[in-house]
Amino acid sequence: MNILIFIVLKSVCSRAMASKTPVGFIGLGNMGNPMAKNLVKHGYPVIAYDVFPEACKEFQDLGAQVTDSPADVAERADRIITMLPSSPNTIDVYTGANGILKKVKKGSLLIDSSTIDPAVSKELAKAVEKMGAVFMDAPVSGGIGAARAGNLTFMVGGVEQEFDAAKELLTCMGSNVIYCGEVGTGQAAKICNNMLLAISMIGTAEAMNLGIRLGLDPKLLAKILNMSSGRCWSSDTYNPVPGVMEGVPSANNYQGGFGATLMAKDLGLAQISATNTKTPVPLGSQAHQIYRMMCAKGYALKDFSAVFQFLREEETL
Repeated sequence: MNILIFIVLKSVCSRAMASKTPVGFIGLGNMGNPMAKNLVKHGYPVIAYDVFPEACKEFQDLGAQVTDSPADVAERADRIITMLPSSPNTIDVYTGANGILKKVKKGSLLIDSSTIDPAVSKELAKAVEKMGAVFMDAPVSGGIGAARAGNLTFMVGGVEQEFDAAKELLTCMGSNVIYCGEVGTGQAAKICNNMLLAISMIGTAEAMNLGIRLGLDPKLLAKILNMSSGRCWSSDTYNPVPGVMEGVPSANNYQGGFGATLMAKDLGLAQISATNTKTPVPLGSQAHQIYRMMCAKGYALKDFSAVFQFLREEETL
């Protein structure tokens, strides 16, 4: 960051922070980092924690308080946002030995933006309610680019009367904040979206691969798809073929973006929910298997659009 811009940002934030109450933020990874920065930009004093201390240094430089545990965050803030990789991580942060619930204050608002099993969100909400606090699930869609730009979509589940209080914070990080219903419905919307996203990405990769092998120029094929009925987000905004678009993971050796491991995890959540509700999801099941195979064959840390490269190499899949 340019030093002058950094100094200006820090001074502006310091003035604005005087009039706003602190917000706790736990989980400063690829998504949590830019989300928390947008809270700082909107003048909120951030009280930060991450299991990796080095992730917090940047926020110390911006004037944020850094703590030693989720419990310490809960002691200092009565509004907390969590952004964590999985259900076990989230359970530990809330109910672990040094978890939020050890020191949570009555009346606190706890917003979980992780993508986890809806059943886990419901159990956490019960545990939080017993402590006199409020829990809402608010997973996001949009990826790292939208997190940086403050254009995320939040899908919120919880007590409707608390939605406005949550929205005040979430609009600092997103352009769409949608109330979905009771606790767990935000997660339900997110896993449905990601199941569809995985299916459409695989379909786009298959179509592009077939067209290239039939002799079509990939940029021309993408142009045709994007003015035809096959158009989708995976084809026109996040194309998986290297050289077709700039500024997407496929243009950077599939680095950054939304990892194949996380997509496999989300598809696993969709499978669990489908089993629990006796819902047939044959394409979702196939997508889950494909992403699991990708992870087993060295693509775990690549963006999920690397399914194109995976299919190119799997002649007999």
